[in-house]
Amino acid sequence: MQLTTYQCGLLIVILGVVFLSFDGLLIRLAATDGWTVIFWRGLLMFCVLGLICTVGQRLTALRRYPMASLASAVLLALISSLFVLAVMNASVANVVVILSTAPLFAAVFSRMFLGERVARHTLAAIVACMLGMSLVFMGHGAHGMLLGNLYALAASVAIGGNLTLLRRFPAVDTMTVVAGGGLLSAAVALSMATPLALDAQRYGVLALMGLVQMPLATVLINSATRYLPSTEVALFYLVETALGTAWVWWLLGEAPSVSTLIGGGVVILVLVLHAWIGLRLERQRLRVSPAFCAK
Repeated sequence: MQLTTYQCGLLIVILGVVFLSFDGLLIRLAATDGWTVIFWRGLLMFCVLGLICTVGQRLTALRRYPMASLASAVLLALISSLFVLAVMNASVANVVVILSTAPLFAAVFSRMFLGERVARHTLAAIVACMLGMSLVFMGHGAHGMLLGNLYALAASVAIGGNLTLLRRFPAVDTMTVVAGGGLLSAAVALSMATPLALDAQRYGVLALMGLVQMPLATVLINSATRYLPSTEVALFYLVETALGTAWVWWLLGEAPSVSTLIGGGVVILVLVLHAWIGLRLERQRLRVSPAFCAK
């Protein structure tokens, strides 16, 4: 049985956010300052993906879309750096819930720059997610995490912008720009990092993050924009809200506040309903004009 375009996009983005959900846990396990994490994660991502990009015709996309590729790399560097700084200054639960605002920015940018119509059920989902996210800012101890919350919100804006950019230029090679974003973030962090002052265990965690977890997550999520609107791709960052919180709570005992739990529960419920409605609408469209995911 062949997958439809929509189903293919769902599979890709779900796998991507599952890999991404381990990000906060690995940052905590690295147990070092944020700039050192940013440096090693970015450099290792560049090494593994840059090596792959030298094989085949992947670098051709850079010559065809140089400015779009550069803009995406810059946005990815910002997202990676801001996320790490957010986790260093706020709880993981707060950060991943605030990232749920990404669909709002993706919808606004898609409407402004691409002229894409935003479905009514997507707009309703965005509003509900924003209400859930607002509980995080009003929860117990939120004032002491204001800087981290603002870093997370800035990362959410960058996520929405990057997904919209990739929707506009689907031929941009996602692996190449992820490698470029890693190099840019490492270059910015170098002067503030202490990359040679860690023990073997911490280097192992950083290697897992930079060589496996982040490359897979970022490439999969960015690739999903070829099959789904950027607004819908951004909605699946909400999966990280549940999983990212669960990993650090279960393994490290970093319990979220009651307000964060309630807010996170709201956005996850909304995501499930949104995906269900999207699949129903897709099945209705297929009755008229079936479309299959390209091999």
